[in-house]
Amino acid sequence: MVNLFKAQSNNFKAIVAMIIAVFSVTLMSVQAKLIGIDYHPTQITFARGIIVLIFLSPLIYKLGGLNFLKTKKPILHFFRSIAGLVGNLMFFFAFQRLPVADVTVISQAVPIFSGILAIFFLREIIGWRRWTAIFIGFLGVIIAINPSGEIALASIYALVATLMWSITIIFLRLLGTTEHPVKTVFYFMFISVIITSLFQPFLWKQPSLDIILLFFGLGTTAFITQILMTYALQKAPASIVSPFNYSGIVWAIVFDYMIWNSTPVITTIIGGIIITITGIYIFRREAIKKVI
Repeated sequence: MVNLFKAQSNNFKAIVAMIIAVFSVTLMSVQAKLIGIDYHPTQITFARGIIVLIFLSPLIYKLGGLNFLKTKKPILHFFRSIAGLVGNLMFFFAFQRLPVADVTVISQAVPIFSGILAIFFLREIIGWRRWTAIFIGFLGVIIAINPSGEIALASIYALVATLMWSITIIFLRLLGTTEHPVKTVFYFMFISVIITSLFQPFLWKQPSLDIILLFFGLGTTAFITQILMTYALQKAPASIVSPFNYSGIVWAIVFDYMIWNSTPVITTIIGGIIITITGIYIFRREAIKKVI
């Protein structure tokens, strides 16, 4: 009885952490859009990485400093970081040019892409039910990017960014068995800062005070997101907490309306509903397979 209560308590805490994390990542996206197209996504990514590394420093020191950062999987960390970096750059590019809700809906296709990638990288076997859900989910993505009208280049960037995010999740699953989450986040941010710093002499634009504050807010929300999502996935199975990631669509719609007086078009809503339903189904099927 005590173990059952503890498990339920952990699940509740994990769900709350995931909901706050999703709100935080949506707020980060809003701040990227508020920064505007005058600032290159590479500069935004560089500033975010610096701020997150500052927040990570005391945690790393408490966990053992340089000894804690030793790893036997440098290659995995590197490619995970490259995939994450490319994904972030493309997401920031898309958020600067599209409503937050549009990009958020497209990004919810992560479990659809991850399901396919798991076949090649993790040698998972996918049954006909999940294949059907993946196919329907792709139809939802196609509807969301509105093929009947002019497909914005930013929508393609958002789609590619979602693929990169899915690849990142595969690498995280390979790293998660042995690597501490804080170490994984550190290498991601450290490599991102090193690579993006190479472009700053050519792309850097001196930010005003309000943009500096947005940079700081963006880095802070990125740090909060990483910590809370890690906590959520540690305290409860992914099949329980991951579906709450779809609450990001609601937050995005609210922010779009409050700040830009923008509402999603019908194709975005329909596509979002299809992607959400199929995504949740895929999570549930994965949970059942693990039990079996």
